[in-house]
Amino acid sequence: MTQPQPAQPSPYLPPPSGVPFGTPPPPEPALPWAKAIAVTVVVFLVAGVVAGWAWQQFSPLAQYTVDENGGALGEEQMTRIFGPDGTFTAIGFITALVLGGALFWWLRNYGPWSVAIVALGAALGAGVAWGVGMLLGHEPIQPRLEAAKPGDLVPAPLELHTWTPAAAWLVGAALAVAIIAATTWRAEPVATTSQPRASESSPQVN
Repeated sequence: MTQPQPAQPSPYLPPPSGVPFGTPPPPEPALPWAKAIAVTVVVFLVAGVVAGWAWQQFSPLAQYTVDENGGALGEEQMTRIFGPDGTFTAIGFITALVLGGALFWWLRNYGPWSVAIVALGAALGAGVAWGVGMLLGHEPIQPRLEAAKPGDLVPAPLELHTWTPAAAWLVGAALAVAIIAATTWRAEPVATTSQPRASESSPQVN
């Protein structure tokens, strides 16, 4: 009566040291889009409020000099008319560049929809910043000119003279997305050494 032979280890089992070189990493767990959108909205909402306050606080405003005929701007003050536009552009670009980059880095593995979410967040931030700034700092000029005395200086109202500065939020976010996408892009890893074939590693049968 023959004794049963012990089972031979299968040559097809992966090596115990780990995954063979060249095997792609396992996919990351999917992120719920509701959570991604909610986080993006909250981040840009808060950023828009802070940016609107900063726009109102730090924008250089032209000064009207009041005389008997109303108010007038001197040559020096004329150059400050578009000060709020420049301030809004700078604040929006920097804010969207930083926040857009951080959010896209977080969402970069989830396809082109991550770009759309960051862009919509930047548009939301621009709108909130404009609304907060106008709420805090926009005062119609005509009533203040009528109430002022000759020789008084009356600040111009805080406002945007064109909607181009609002696009700075989208430009900043798009630039951050482009930089991160360009620096993190890589091809799928390819194995440089071939695995031994099963026929070569199989035990010889006599």
